[in-house]
Amino acid sequence: MIRELKPSCNINEVRERLEETKEGFEVVLKWGSLPISITYDLQGTLKRAKMGYTLQPIELLRISALLKCTRQLKEFMKDGNKQEICPIIYEIIESLVVIKGLENEIETKIISESEISDRASEKLYSIRRAIRDKNAKVKEKLQSMLQSYSKYLQDPIITLRGDRYVLPVKAEFKGNVPGLVHDQSSSGSTLFIEPMAVVELNNEIKELMLKEKQEIERILSELSGKVAENADMLEYNNLNIGYIDFILAKGRFGLDLDASIPEINQRGLINLKRARHPLIDKEVVVPIDIKLGDTYKALVITGPNTGGKTVTLKTTGLLTLMAMTGLAIPANSGSQVSVFKKVFADIGDEQSIEQSLSTFSSHMKNIVNILKEVDDSSLVLVDELGAGTDPTEGAALAMAILEHIFEKGAKIVATTHYSELKVFAMEKEGFENASVEFDVETLRPTYRLLIGIPGKSNAFEISKGLA
Repeated sequence: MIRELKPSCNINEVRERLEETKEGFEVVLKWGSLPISITYDLQGTLKRAKMGYTLQPIELLRISALLKCTRQLKEFMKDGNKQEICPIIYEIIESLVVIKGLENEIETKIISESEISDRASEKLYSIRRAIRDKNAKVKEKLQSMLQSYSKYLQDPIITLRGDRYVLPVKAEFKGNVPGLVHDQSSSGSTLFIEPMAVVELNNEIKELMLKEKQEIERILSELSGKVAENADMLEYNNLNIGYIDFILAKGRFGLDLDASIPEINQRGLINLKRARHPLIDKEVVVPIDIKLGDTYKALVITGPNTGGKTVTLKTTGLLTLMAMTGLAIPANSGSQVSVFKKVFADIGDEQSIEQSLSTFSSHMKNIVNILKEVDDSSLVLVDELGAGTDPTEGAALAMAILEHIFEKGAKIVATTHYSELKVFAMEKEGFENASVEFDVETLRPTYRLLIGIPGKSNAFEISKGLA
């Protein structure tokens, strides 16, 4: 379910998903988790049962575990005012189907993935009791032979070879112990002989073991048939318990990120308070405030390299898409995110040697594709717009591109080194300057985003400090 997560541009769907995530938060904070003990998907097992296959003991035990988990979830939700705390999860659990009879039957008949209970059927109990009796008789008979044949034996022990009880006879005394040779030691000095006196008893044990196997097969087939009869309800339980686990996973993920549930709008309004890039260690990341879509629709960020301009772009895009996917975002509560129908990004050096495209050409190819598709429900993120060519031409091209995207009604966050774009953003209505802060004393970026203040490259200060 997590792998299939995708952003939605339906605001109602986004709000429902975020409400689920919020419940995941509440449940994890209040109870740590829910009694979900199963960690596997039973879809394949249930499909096999419906097709008439006999399930293996491990598969039946997992079905029993699913039924037990279903029952425990329903019992857990009965206490207190849990419906008020997590109404969505409560409703899902209420709809689950308890099948106590099948759960008990599997639990009673199957002890482990390699052992069926003696009490699984009267016939199985009877067969196993007969096997035990026959084994005791064989051992008793062989025990008496250990005395009489002691001088012919390599060791005074009874051993097994291919489910047959045998004695380890010295090779030179083979003729002194009448019986069937089943094996020999690697050196050839010992022969494992089944004395004639126990051959018939061993044959009877072998027959009983075949009957035991047939009876176990019948028991497993019968239980598999009962699983098949209830397969639709079991599939429903399997899917919905998986969905509850998915909701809790969203909650835990959000808590791990110190995230919050944002407010959602479809007006193109973004207001991220102390936002953090989700993949940067939360102990070292510098939180930033990002605003867009209210008094201005385009934000032009300037400042030195390694100052955090690209991280600002990525944070804006990732947090928007996370919210649209229904995930909590690493930002303070009260943050707002808009639902966009399209999110475009041209970030990083996508130079392709294979296609013989320069950095500039590669970026322009992306930009041209964006210009074809962009509309008033789009968010556009562009890194180093117009870079990689003559500065004068690059700046003019960047302004033309920004103006075109702006006129289409899209929201824009762009980074640049061109000082001309600072003047452009200052004079153009609907545009705003921003910069990443730089400490000229330490010659280090602070990674803080300053909206309303154009940045500078600080080339002279950096050069002076390095002199």
